[in-house]
Amino acid sequence: MRKERLIVPVLATIAVVWMVAQLLSSVLFERSLRQALEDLEARGEWRVSQVENRQGWLTSRGRLILSPLLGRPWRLELTYRARHGVLSTDVEGTLLPRLDSVLQKAVGEVSAPSVPRWQGRYQTLSGHTELRLALAPFVIQQNGRELEVRGARVRLEGVFGDWRLRGLLDQLTLTDGLSQLTLGPATLESRYTYIDDAYHFAQRDHLHIEQLALHYPAYDINVAPLDLHSHMELDESELRLKGELVVGDVHVPSEAPDTPLLNGRIEAELSRLNGDAVRQTIRRLRQEAAWGDTSLPMAEGLLARLEPDLRQVLSDSPRLDITTIALDSPLLGLQVNAEGALFFDARRLEELSVTSLDKPVERARWIERIDGDFVWHDAPTVAALWLGLPLGTRELQFDVIRGVWRVNGRPMPSLWPPNES
Repeated sequence: MRKERLIVPVLATIAVVWMVAQLLSSVLFERSLRQALEDLEARGEWRVSQVENRQGWLTSRGRLILSPLLGRPWRLELTYRARHGVLSTDVEGTLLPRLDSVLQKAVGEVSAPSVPRWQGRYQTLSGHTELRLALAPFVIQQNGRELEVRGARVRLEGVFGDWRLRGLLDQLTLTDGLSQLTLGPATLESRYTYIDDAYHFAQRDHLHIEQLALHYPAYDINVAPLDLHSHMELDESELRLKGELVVGDVHVPSEAPDTPLLNGRIEAELSRLNGDAVRQTIRRLRQEAAWGDTSLPMAEGLLARLEPDLRQVLSDSPRLDITTIALDSPLLGLQVNAEGALFFDARRLEELSVTSLDKPVERARWIERIDGDFVWHDAPTVAALWLGLPLGTRELQFDVIRGVWRVNGRPMPSLWPPNES
């Protein structure tokens, strides 16, 4: 009898614990979702709206709209249905692109077998989230042009402050009459780390394209492989962007099927972009997106209102370092081994106008703020001849003074005939 009397309170305790765990799982899932959406908006690139939210103990469902921060030529409509468990929440839903009427007309007819669906899981205790999306093959046709995508897969996983993305593209083919571009397979690996409100953040990306082929009636160009590495970091003082392009063998089969036309790599870094000004610009953009007309690509007068912040971004005299230019052309017998840097003079920034950069006079003012130098080591004789230098010149020293180029102390010759129009 004593054991039988214990069964009821034990079962009641288990039921209460289960109900509390279910409720906690639902609450933590919703909190994590809100945090993720806020973090996404804090980047200053996206506008996120939760237009539907039905939270429950066992299940929750909702609908999200993601669109570019400025202008709404397209948006992503994401639906989700979450099944809450004690230790984890399983999520599934659909992802539907929506285009405005102008872009829809430009893109043309889209043929896809089904609406893209995604699945994921949220771990209640650790906060770890994993999302997976598979895109079935689809075709876009417009005015005789055709874009065919054979399929793609995306995986996103991480926790607050540390997200990783991996995307796989099977193959993309763009056909325009007798010309054709084929790309793939390709992979994208990305990692994004940040603190609250993205005050500091860092992002690393690596795009690998196994093969890229251009077909024209007269000739073909094949590149294999192609890699693009990028690293962007915003810290207390500055925003820095570093990139590296690695080009595999470029072949023109009709001219030299076995000898590459080109291969090599280029590495560069842009630094000294004022960190506080970058954050202020992002905040201003978010305000404009919240106040502006969602149907307009850019609110009228926006650039003029942003101009003080944009000039302040340049207040620390940004510099562009081209740390490596290493190109080799076995077919032509030429090599380029060079490095250099460009510097921006940030004094009297109030004299410059961002809104008038479409005018040649204003562009000239900006160019006059640029100084720098480049060195081409072991330059070939043909380069010296092209630049009007003595045949024995082996090192080319390029200097930029107030936007004017000089080579080995001489004015830079005009390399192309003037444009007669």
